[in-house]
Amino acid sequence: MTFAGFDTSFFGFFRELANNNERAWFEANKPRYKEVVVAPCVAFIEAIGPKLKKISPHFVADPRPNGGSMFRIHRDARFSKDKSPYKTHAGLQFRHDFGKDAHAPGFYLHLEPKQVFFGGGVWMPDSPALGKIRDAIVAKTPVWKKARNAKSIVDTYGDLSEGDPLIRAPKGYDPDHEMIVDLRKKSFFVTTTATLKEAGQAAFVDRVAAAYADAKPVMKFLTEAVGAPF
Repeated sequence: MTFAGFDTSFFGFFRELANNNERAWFEANKPRYKEVVVAPCVAFIEAIGPKLKKISPHFVADPRPNGGSMFRIHRDARFSKDKSPYKTHAGLQFRHDFGKDAHAPGFYLHLEPKQVFFGGGVWMPDSPALGKIRDAIVAKTPVWKKARNAKSIVDTYGDLSEGDPLIRAPKGYDPDHEMIVDLRKKSFFVTTTATLKEAGQAAFVDRVAAAYADAKPVMKFLTEAVGAPF
């Protein structure tokens, strides 16, 4: 399957879903969902797989529609006031083979009519992994500074995403440490954006792959910090 871009029918499906977020509508439109959403996502995953291997052999591009790199469209609404059953965006994650959940180091692509963004890092890791990253920043501060300030990071991403940092220094860490802004982070992620027009082109897979490659300094540090090979 050849990736030709995420076209207007892809984003149009999510616009309609946002206005009809109910099971009856989705079931009636499920064949269209598979054709205009799942198919191009699978094609993208297949296309980016070899490009990921050039960055690191440990990040997995799994084209299976269920259980692979494409996130489920069903929302987990158990702990949310919003009980709408479906996500109004598509998400692709290329996880490290070290971890099987969304909080392991990985690359991500987010596609919705309102925004398209992509990048890499670790999103809301569990306490042990977060502690390892913070400890690595303290123990290897010059290495971390070199990674986060690398030219490819600054040129493509600008800086690490803000996320939802702690107000104060985490317990056990020096509040006056030169990297305290980063030590207060609960996620370590870099992202950049694209337009819907850009996402609709076949060359979009090359742009995303190039951005993933540019994230390598930070990705390498984070991956090794949690005890995984890069």
